[in-house]
Amino acid sequence: MSEITLPDIVEARRVLAGVAIDTPMEESRWLSALAGGPVQLKCENLQRTGSFKARGAYLRISRLTPEERARGVVAASAGNHAQGVALAAQLLGIKATVFMPEGAPIPKEKATRGYGADVVFHGRYLEDALAEARAFSERTGAVFIHPFDHVDIVTGQGTCGLEILEEAPEARTVIVPTGGGGLLAGIAIAIKAARPDVRVIGVQAAGAAAYPGSLAAGKPVALESMTTMADGIAVGLPGQITFAAVRDHVDEIVTVGEDSLARAVLAVLERAKMLVEPAGAAAVAAVLDDPTRFETPAVAVLSGGNIDPLLLGKVIRHGMAAAGRYLNLRVCIPDLPGGLAQLLTDVSGVGANVLEVAHERISPSLHLDEVEVHLQLETRGEPHTQQLLSRLRERGYRVFE
Repeated sequence: MSEITLPDIVEARRVLAGVAIDTPMEESRWLSALAGGPVQLKCENLQRTGSFKARGAYLRISRLTPEERARGVVAASAGNHAQGVALAAQLLGIKATVFMPEGAPIPKEKATRGYGADVVFHGRYLEDALAEARAFSERTGAVFIHPFDHVDIVTGQGTCGLEILEEAPEARTVIVPTGGGGLLAGIAIAIKAARPDVRVIGVQAAGAAAYPGSLAAGKPVALESMTTMADGIAVGLPGQITFAAVRDHVDEIVTVGEDSLARAVLAVLERAKMLVEPAGAAAVAAVLDDPTRFETPAVAVLSGGNIDPLLLGKVIRHGMAAAGRYLNLRVCIPDLPGGLAQLLTDVSGVGANVLEVAHERISPSLHLDEVEVHLQLETRGEPHTQQLLSRLRERGYRVFE
């Protein structure tokens, strides 16, 4: 491949003028307080199509020859690249077909169709959809637009790095959600060319982290399976181009678990008043996991905001549970009239909200004169939870979490 340079990315920004917007950089006081120094959020969730993907997709498609444009384009995506390709094709007057893995978020599918692309579902994982998209390209002559492993894609995503350099000139660390590595590679190339002292860190979902093993092996290595709510970064095999760029320009790859992703989505919604998808919240999840790990001033990239409302509801509930704001308890109480009423009075006296109550009378762990009550409670967080547990035990209840 030809080496991507800073002038290449600057030229890409010129091409993208009027197509991709310069997304805001927002100060995050709550993250800054945790990290012990300034943390800012680069809001690519507010980009056209709801993610950074429009940058690379438009640059790639805009450089097709007239003959290639006449054949149309084909892509594979869990949703964000699909929308970027569909928008670019619409703006440039080109027919687009997009293959999505089964179970891709409904809003991403509808948005892709809304931009005029044909959508076809195929396979369980992105790699399945990629294989079918390539086969479609061979059958029809449509130009395959890879979601991350192409020089123009990486160059286009690098324009986000130029904006970070301008909007956060004091930054010492830039933290980037990472799947296939197109955004991470582009940002790293741009930033390291201008500011080699700035640390660039990629964040992967632990259940779909192909880069740590690949970097250790010195080549892209496919994962055997993936499990994560972060469909936008669920990529089981790094690309050749992105792998080389990440290897050469990125300082570190870290991973975050599902609880951390859910807590991050909830935190960004509550504290920053912004909607992000789990993949888009990965950088924030890394900061929440270990706030003092990253030298400040730091920038956390919010890479996308396209989330199915049904998944959002599940993620919020999961995030609240991970943050200690949902509590499931089993409490043994005397099997006497008024026993349950007294328990609920004691719970409400500490300010916990009862969501669900169930009785269990048959259990080998119960004494003869006891009944077990299952409680689902809403609390204000871990300190409040500990206060509640202490109060119940002080009152003589046998409590099991």
